[in-house]
Amino acid sequence: MSSSVLTKSTAESIRSKGYVKWITLTALFMAINIAVSSFGIPVPGGHLYLCDTIICTAALLLDPLSAFIIGGVGSFLGDLLFYPAPMFVSLVTHGLQALVISGIVHSGIVKSYKQRIGVSLVATLIGGVIMVVGYTLGKIYVYSTFEYAMIKLPYEIAQALLGVVGSLILCYKAGLYKIFNKMES
Repeated sequence: MSSSVLTKSTAESIRSKGYVKWITLTALFMAINIAVSSFGIPVPGGHLYLCDTIICTAALLLDPLSAFIIGGVGSFLGDLLFYPAPMFVSLVTHGLQALVISGIVHSGIVKSYKQRIGVSLVATLIGGVIMVVGYTLGKIYVYSTFEYAMIKLPYEIAQALLGVVGSLILCYKAGLYKIFNKMES
C-alpha cells in the first residue's frame, strides 16, 4: 500500500470526524482569549478583563475539553505573555471554570431551547463562583496577603458577572448559539 493512499485515507477520516473544525474553533477561541487578556477596562482601583466573557461563551458552545483548553491554556498563555505572576492560577481556575460550565450545559439535561438558556445561566453562575474563589485563593498564595485578595474581591465578582452576562448576550441575544448550531448540522 502506498503512503499516498494512507495519507488520503487518514485525511478523509479526520475530516469526517470533524477534527479540523474542532481544532480550528478551539484555536480561534483560544486566540481571542489571549488577545482580550492583553487589555482591561479601567475601573477605580483596578481593571476588568473580558476574558471571562470569551471563556464562558466558548464553554457554552463547545465540548468540555475544548472549553478547558480555551479557558485554562488560553489564560495561561495570555498571562505568560502579559502578566506572568498568576499564570498557574489562571490555568487551574479558568480551566476548571470552563470545564464545569461546558460539562453542565452539555450533560444532556437540556431538552429545549428555553431550558438551555436557564441551564446556561446556572452553569455560568457556578463558573463565576469557581473563578472568584479560585482567584481569591490564588491571590492569597501568589501575593502572600489575605488583605490584597480581599481588596480585589469586588473586581473578581464584577468580572465574573461581566462574563456571565456577556456570554449569555452573545450566545442567545446576538444569536451566536443559533449560528453555531447551524454550523454543526
